[in-house]
Amino acid sequence: MSSIHSGGAAVRQVDPESREEGFAFTASGSEYFRIWIVNLFLSVVTLGIYTAWAKVRRNQYFYANTRLAGGGFEYHAKPLAILKGRAIAGLLIGGYSLAFKLSPVAGFAMVALMWAVMPWLLWKSLQFALYNSSYRGIRFGFGGTAKEAYLYFLVLPLLGVLTLGLLYPFAHQRVKRFQHTSSRFGNAPFSFDAAVGSFYKAYLGLFAVCVAAVAVVAIVLTTSFKADWIAMVVFGPLVLYPFILCAGWVFMTVLQNLVWNHTQLGDHAFRSTMRVTRIAGIYITNLLAIIFTLGLFIPFATVRAMKYRLECTSLIVNGNLDDFVAGQQAQVSAIGDGAADLADFDLAL
Repeated sequence: MSSIHSGGAAVRQVDPESREEGFAFTASGSEYFRIWIVNLFLSVVTLGIYTAWAKVRRNQYFYANTRLAGGGFEYHAKPLAILKGRAIAGLLIGGYSLAFKLSPVAGFAMVALMWAVMPWLLWKSLQFALYNSSYRGIRFGFGGTAKEAYLYFLVLPLLGVLTLGLLYPFAHQRVKRFQHTSSRFGNAPFSFDAAVGSFYKAYLGLFAVCVAAVAVVAIVLTTSFKADWIAMVVFGPLVLYPFILCAGWVFMTVLQNLVWNHTQLGDHAFRSTMRVTRIAGIYITNLLAIIFTLGLFIPFATVRAMKYRLECTSLIVNGNLDDFVAGQQAQVSAIGDGAADLADFDLAL
């Protein structure tokens, strides 16, 4: 499979003998509810300690119910590794809260420390998440370096702030490129070819929707309340919130399609076909159901959203996927357990 570029956008030339394999998600809301309610109860009675075990149970259930081309996924993480990561995150957050109570100097020093260590923590968390995930018995991996993590998770976001957001789309594209091109399945690397311009289009679309929403709400409130500025200040955010929420769903959908439609694994390409109207309908009904059930619909809502997102994603297989997987199995056996040290830390984000 090859690609050419036209007008800054990648146009893939797909092998006529290729086939499309869709992801299947067989989890059910009722099954996950039983896992969720037990996880919630034990997490509360253990003052949060059980959340590490809860995450492993949840992920093992979701991975086991995700299928691709007849093969299954597995999650291998150990709860104690997750607990370690959460303890470190808790110490950082607790230290941040305490530092500002002691003095402004201590507070800003703690902020600087958090900025300094966060890229490293995110880097380790990415390594952990991929190393502890497998498909057909072959583990994924992450080969990015700590130096790259500081560039993409610290330097570029700071440049985005300093340019008043003008470099955010550029930084976002570079972060996704780093994440995808540094990832691998066995020894086979992923690739990513989405252009920076496509991210700017997505952000401009979000900005336009938000500006339009603010303008419409302002006109409606001004017409309804005339010169009653207090009423407009009170009701403005309440009326605006649903519009901003919908804009966020639209943005999420556009980004998922953009990212995965420009990601490949060897000669195999991914395809995402999420629709804005469908995802908005799922999230709106999920939100209403969660409110009316006082939160008990959360596990059902999680499964509904995940099922749609996964089943809108597919793999365009170029050649024989079984031969590709078998080849990776043979290559991975040569590197043994060299990455085993990656399995001892997770930020658990």
